[in-house]
Amino acid sequence: MPLTTTYTSASDFQNGQVLLIDKPLEWTSFDAVNKIRYAIKKRFSLKKIKVGHAGTLDPLATGLLIICTGKFTKQINEYMGQEKEYTGTIRLGETTPSYDLETEVNETFPTEHITEEAIHEATENFIGDIEQVPPLFSAIKKDGERAYELARKGEDVKLNARTVNIREFETTGIEGQNIHFRVSCSKGTYIRSLAHDFGIALNSGAHLTALRRTRIGDSKIEDATDVLEFVNSILPTA
Repeated sequence: MPLTTTYTSASDFQNGQVLLIDKPLEWTSFDAVNKIRYAIKKRFSLKKIKVGHAGTLDPLATGLLIICTGKFTKQINEYMGQEKEYTGTIRLGETTPSYDLETEVNETFPTEHITEEAIHEATENFIGDIEQVPPLFSAIKKDGERAYELARKGEDVKLNARTVNIREFETTGIEGQNIHFRVSCSKGTYIRSLAHDFGIALNSGAHLTALRRTRIGDSKIEDATDVLEFVNSILPTA
């Protein structure tokens, strides 16, 4: 969307800004932060400026990223605690070690027994407080190392279940083995794990093939700006 704010001085960012950014596919959340930090520093000849994001999005996910600058970085934990909304696609009948497209399919399962009614019933069973085990390919630390680093080494990683809340989980479309969905959930929810567990609930397997974050608290993706559009507005030659 077009930018509606013009930033004219370093103090605009040092005093604090909350930026709603639409993270592109295959970018890490830190890629977006670093790109914005670099643009601000270069445009206003700053040696340093605090810039941080309020909740990681995986490289294979797109959508809303809240980025805070300057004094407003103190508000990051507040934003991280807010409810999130996502849309995406789950593919039934196949699993991957990462629970998404980061890794190749490792097992296939029958899907002929899965009816549309069973799919809708399964979504209802995930609403409320649920116990969820994070994916092995996650940034959670285990014995001082990131779980994904251990998983990539082929080590047997055991992660503890955690309680998360799913306020809404609905099917928005069914195309063969592909289930399109929308979910509203608490901080700490892994949608990849939800996809994996959804497959198990249907006596099959599943993995996440697309994910987009559309809301954090009251902030919506419709109000977000493409990261490169934002950078170019700060640093036209970037």
